[in-house]
Amino acid sequence: MRIEPLKLFQSGAERVLQSDTDQATGTAAGKSFGNMLADAIGDVNKLQQNAQQASNNLATGKLNDVSEVVIATEKATLALQLTMQVRNKIVESYQEVMRMQV
Repeated sequence: MRIEPLKLFQSGAERVLQSDTDQATGTAAGKSFGNMLADAIGDVNKLQQNAQQASNNLATGKLNDVSEVVIATEKATLALQLTMQVRNKIVESYQEVMRMQV
């Protein structure tokens, strides 16, 4: 019996890493790093908006299932935490490069 992995969504960081791999192999669609980063941040923003909309729908009675709100909120929280950790690593790497003596 084969167990399939659960894929709820592809995070921005996974997409950036996958695109970097595609660029290394020469199959990228010509997107720059800045564009990929902007797309990833846009996806995180979209998850935040979806969570807010789910909360509003629950408060107004349009949505009866609390689990949908919790899932949307957790997706948004995890995506934001991942984004912040990636940002922290980038800043840390930049600071390390700036400390190097030439």
